[in-house]
Amino acid sequence: MTQQATKSEFYARLLRPKESGGGSAWAFVVLPHEASAKLPRRGRTSVSGAINGQAFKALLEPDGQKGHWLRIGADLLQSSGARIGDDVHFEIMAVEQEPEPKVPDDLSQALDAAPQSRATWDATTTIARLDWIHWITSAKQAKTRAKRINDACDMLAAGKKRVCCFDPSGFYSKAFSAPQHDD
Repeated sequence: MTQQATKSEFYARLLRPKESGGGSAWAFVVLPHEASAKLPRRGRTSVSGAINGQAFKALLEPDGQKGHWLRIGADLLQSSGARIGDDVHFEIMAVEQEPEPKVPDDLSQALDAAPQSRATWDATTTIARLDWIHWITSAKQAKTRAKRINDACDMLAAGKKRVCCFDPSGFYSKAFSAPQHDD
């Protein structure tokens, strides 16, 4: 798949999340199905694009419906001249190569303490590391997250390069979804 083949242009309404999680105001948009379908994967996917002509790079999140949603921070809202509730013009395309994901501190410490796990981790692809991180960070409780880190180290030490039984799109497990929007 060429990068150009992933390009989409569309208009979408900026939605206000029901729960913003504190901090500064942000908005989100659920990509049209046709735009998500052009992307190389249903899970987390990095894109470059523009909102009302203002360039950005972002990590799209799975919406649990074989599509994606995009979080738009306050800075991008301001620089694009867009406001929550506006229908805005989007252009997106998958990045040529996924950037290396930031490894959470707790996972990094566990990998540092397990040389065999670290060796397999280092030998995996960027996409595989992205899926491992997604699986771990999607845990809703601290004890589940700790168990997943432990399990990840065990699987990696055994030479397993991909996390098993994990649907990064959330479609089959319904683990992921776009935020609920405020009416």
